[in-house]
Amino acid sequence: MKELELKYGCNPNQKPSRIYMENGAELPITVLCGRPGYINFLDAFNGWQLVKELKKATGLPAAASFKHVSPAGAAVGLPLTDTLKKIYWVDDMGELSPLACAYARARGADRMSSFGDFISLSDVCDVDTARIIKREVSDGVIAPGYEPEALEILKAKKNGNYCVIRIDENYVPDPVEKKQVFGITFEQGRNELRIDEELLSNVVTANKEIPEAAKIDLAISLITLKYTQSNSVCYAKDGQAIGIGAGQQSRVHCTRLAGQKADNWFLRQAPQVLSLSFVDGIRRADRDNAIDVYIGDEYMDVLADGVWEKTFKVKPPVFTREEKRAWLDRMSGVSLGSDAFFPFGDNIERARKSGVEYIAEPGGSVRDDQVIATCDKYGIAMVFTGIRLFHH
Repeated sequence: MKELELKYGCNPNQKPSRIYMENGAELPITVLCGRPGYINFLDAFNGWQLVKELKKATGLPAAASFKHVSPAGAAVGLPLTDTLKKIYWVDDMGELSPLACAYARARGADRMSSFGDFISLSDVCDVDTARIIKREVSDGVIAPGYEPEALEILKAKKNGNYCVIRIDENYVPDPVEKKQVFGITFEQGRNELRIDEELLSNVVTANKEIPEAAKIDLAISLITLKYTQSNSVCYAKDGQAIGIGAGQQSRVHCTRLAGQKADNWFLRQAPQVLSLSFVDGIRRADRDNAIDVYIGDEYMDVLADGVWEKTFKVKPPVFTREEKRAWLDRMSGVSLGSDAFFPFGDNIERARKSGVEYIAEPGGSVRDDQVIATCDKYGIAMVFTGIRLFHH
């Protein structure tokens, strides 16, 4: 197949639309089910690059949950704790494969953003992973292959219209990439930068100690940023992104947005949230939305009399600002990556409130000394990579 006609482009009025190879070669993908659209393919191809690189860097199966050409979550296949199984809603599924654990992490980190995602998997999709995908609202999946039973599970999703794409894992794109804007063609060399431990060698703070687990998390954050719309910041912990701030014009807004998502990830593990008792038959999306509101500032939207009864069996107590802060103060060992330099120490001030202890950023700001001094004030170890990771 050398080209594939699409229903429309980014919007229904943008026709005609297709994907094809400019050199006349065969497309490196096969559509096994459904009819993927323009944005689906953008998510699929960006996500595939991300998970392929994550696996190469860590040696572990990887998964990404993409929405609107930025990852909502990305992770490698480390085992899940009982708490994570519960907040990711897979505690009823028994032991899961490493790939399934990777997707549970990628999907579960920011469930509000992952709703209706496009999934990317580094390895052949197994039955465990397909079982998780089956129960979630999702647009499609791309992987290098599918176990026969897993493929049947996926083909039955959305009344047979779920998008399932197989990609040739040996496909290598041309070293120069092109895009058009306003009828004008842009051309650049592909970003083939390899993110590895050597990139994390220039520790510029007084604290030089970065444990191996944190180095893996820093690599995950940087690889995730490589395929996230800029400006972007990524918080990571225990083998997964826990907060991604994408497409913000101000870097401190990226840091705040990603930090708020990381805080929500940790707040969902608090006893007050784990003990919430939901009414029978509540939809997964409604439950996720209720949790998000409950741990936020607008909690009365779900706790008001005449309202809470629609969601909870028992009215939950207010999760006070003081209780939330006390719980968040327990968060530690978080790694943070930034796709460009931090221009002010205010980014560090915000990051440390979410348990950040390790940072990787390019460096090169005229205020690097201020940023380093702020890190030193809190004992944070920071690496200057010397490499910017803008993606548009």
